[in-house]
Amino acid sequence: MSVAGGLAFAVARARVHNCETLQVFTKNASQWRARPLQVDEIAAFRGAIEQSDIHPVVAHASYLINIATMNPGLRAQSVAALEDEVHRAEALGLLGVVLHPGARLTAPIDEAIGLVGDALQRVLGSRPNGKTMILLEHTAGQGTTLGSTFEEIAGMLDAAKGMPRIGVCLDTCHLLASGYDLCSLEGYDATFTRFQQLVGLDRLKVFHLNDSRKPCGSRVDRHEHIGKGCIGIEPFRWLMNDPRFAHLPMILETEKTARDARGKGLVEIDPLDEMNLGTLRSLLA
Repeated sequence: MSVAGGLAFAVARARVHNCETLQVFTKNASQWRARPLQVDEIAAFRGAIEQSDIHPVVAHASYLINIATMNPGLRAQSVAALEDEVHRAEALGLLGVVLHPGARLTAPIDEAIGLVGDALQRVLGSRPNGKTMILLEHTAGQGTTLGSTFEEIAGMLDAAKGMPRIGVCLDTCHLLASGYDLCSLEGYDATFTRFQQLVGLDRLKVFHLNDSRKPCGSRVDRHEHIGKGCIGIEPFRWLMNDPRFAHLPMILETEKTARDARGKGLVEIDPLDEMNLGTLRSLLA
């Protein structure tokens, strides 16, 4: 949900949609610098959450962060930015920060995985008494982005010495695009069996539910409305009714209704959000 008008407005927008969970950006996702959170802003957000039935809440980290790079300048900037993201999430009482591991560029895969593990240890080690998690998001595999296979995700966890405050976020669009067949029941079962074997279901903390405009194995990250893409309706029905995932937050990242500048700060139902939420809720047995 948008935080236009202030972080607490995101909670209000989630409530009018009868949401049970929420994801926000705590800063501009396309900029390095962030305005510090104010005490009254933190209090307003935490108060709004306490008065709602929305839990858990997660943040999504800036898209600029790349902790898989060998470039020393970009790496230092990325680690500092991730530390700030975790600090902000901790202040707001969030479950975790969803993070794209980044692109390895010219680095060998094993070396890039080691760089990710080192950065995760540094960031979480700087806040040893913190509760906020870093949630590694499985990626679609565009270009040299890291994290498009369960083997790579498992490697990052191993490189970070298995720190308990590292979890995983699975995105349905990314799974399909990276080559995991969710469209058949056999493929669905094989995907999560493989995840359990390599990563472990205990590490899975969040789902992003998005259909995909591109087919299985395309390695192209293009979200589509639920049931209107290459995944289709049935895999979402299986997911919504899978008892292994009944306790997990499932978050939409589908396209929202276009609004002019005057309408972006309003708290009102978004027709496209309402459509996608309605579709998913209709699938519950």
